[in-house]
Amino acid sequence: MPDRRFLKGKKELNAERQREAGLLVSVAVFSAFVNLLMMTGPMFMLQVYDRVLASRAEETLASLFLLVVFLYTIMGTLDFARAQLMSHVAKRMMGRLESRVFAAVLRRNALNPEDLVSSLGLVDLDAVQKLLGSRILLAIFDMPWSPLFFMAIFIFHPLLGLLALGGGAVLIAVTLLNRLATRGLSREAAKAQTTSSRLGTYLRDEAELLQALGMQGAAFRRWRDSRSLATQSEARAADRTNGFTTFTRSFRQLLQSAMLALGAWVVLRGEMSAGAMIAGSILMGRALSPVETVIGGWSVIMRARDGWNRLPELLDSKPAESSTIPSRPAARIWAKDLTVFPPGARKPALRAVSFRLEPGQALGVIGPSGCGKTTLARTLCGVRPIADGHLRLDHNELARFQSDTLGQLLGYLPQNVTLFEGTIAENIARMKETPSLDSVIEAAKRADAHDMILDLPDGYETRVQGASGPLSGGQIQRIGLARALYGDPVLLILDEPNANLDADGSAALNHAIREMKARRGAVIVMAHRPAAITECDMLLMLDRGQVRAYGPRQEVLSKTVRNAKDISQIASYDRSKAQPRHGGPL
Repeated sequence: MPDRRFLKGKKELNAERQREAGLLVSVAVFSAFVNLLMMTGPMFMLQVYDRVLASRAEETLASLFLLVVFLYTIMGTLDFARAQLMSHVAKRMMGRLESRVFAAVLRRNALNPEDLVSSLGLVDLDAVQKLLGSRILLAIFDMPWSPLFFMAIFIFHPLLGLLALGGGAVLIAVTLLNRLATRGLSREAAKAQTTSSRLGTYLRDEAELLQALGMQGAAFRRWRDSRSLATQSEARAADRTNGFTTFTRSFRQLLQSAMLALGAWVVLRGEMSAGAMIAGSILMGRALSPVETVIGGWSVIMRARDGWNRLPELLDSKPAESSTIPSRPAARIWAKDLTVFPPGARKPALRAVSFRLEPGQALGVIGPSGCGKTTLARTLCGVRPIADGHLRLDHNELARFQSDTLGQLLGYLPQNVTLFEGTIAENIARMKETPSLDSVIEAAKRADAHDMILDLPDGYETRVQGASGPLSGGQIQRIGLARALYGDPVLLILDEPNANLDADGSAALNHAIREMKARRGAVIVMAHRPAAITECDMLLMLDRGQVRAYGPRQEVLSKTVRNAKDISQIASYDRSKAQPRHGGPL
């Protein structure tokens, strides 16, 4: 039965290939003429040995040579043209697939950072592009014409044809053995290399922590073991491929000599001319050349093939976005029986969660660690898929929004703020190519970060590099808040926003929330600290992924804790009894 998995992804890739069908047909036509013109050399050799040398006709030699120059010029032009066409095909296909694959990688990696398919997504795309732009694919176009050269050899003499055909069969058998012998090793090497690269990147980003805790030696040993495994896997795959490549090259040279020897024997018997002997040897080399090229580039072909087969699964996880929201929605959030599962989990992180938030309101989400606050924040951002229920922004289901469209409508401040390599202005502007400096400054002022940024050595042009740089945790938090406020979002989502803020920073945060409400926007704050919810009109208390309480702030606090000034008590209760340790019902 045919494999029906990832049908949408397969159809999308097939559609991309069909778009280039015209150019591929042109490549095939050019390949036909190139291979026919490849007969020029053997035919010229045949005429020189059998006619020119025998008749000593210099005029004939000159005429034949001029004809050969013309035919080789045509052949070179066609060969260059088909190579350019394949390069154009690769460029156009990759140009259309890059954004789709990149979006799918981000989507799938957000759901499961350890997922192998997402880790290899961009590598798979590069592998396909490398094959499309290489001479190996042109050799595949040449292979159907090898029988033509074998037929020409048979015309010269059947014995020469049988020798060439037998040699070709051996090389084809070697190609199949190469595929069977290296397929598993190539996949193992790719997986080990991905794991090693991921670990190296992670350890590099956490360099300060490793040194502070004296973990450098242990981290190096882990990276060395991972790198050693990847190197050994790559070496085994390369050794086996090199073995087949070396055998193919040596066997072809032996076959060339055997063809000359057999041809000379046939000539000595008077059954063939010397010119036919030389021409037959050249034809055999041409017939077997595509096979040798394919065997030499077999690792490239296998990587591209495996990548092409994995891409449908990746594309299926992020369907092509077509629906758009024509107008800016109101800041009205409505969740009904929202159920969300963590990546690979059987138990939901959120179960039947319902709430409503109107424009100009702020909602505080409270509860103990692990209750589902961060999952709710990521679901509101469109990162976590909804298993059941509804989540709407204004009157539109959140799933209807394109990723970039939704991102422009939202402002998100995660627990751990990450700044990207670039200037502070570029980070606040969400890495836009041509950011508006006025909008950047406005967002920084709303986050009360403008003066802080101006005090830096280069102001808004101060460069940061990921986790390293001249900024403190509180400064990074303030810049992250400015980034969330950039572009006047409809909804502001803050996950533990005051984790690294001092008193002034907390006051600036509350001011930003008040200003957001005054603009008729909505704010959702995931909080443990009481200072983070002072500006919240509504509270949603979660416990083990379920709604424990929901309503106006003071009403919820009065029902859940005795001291409404300190919501940190919400996290300190005995789960076995489902009662707060300080007494009183939840």
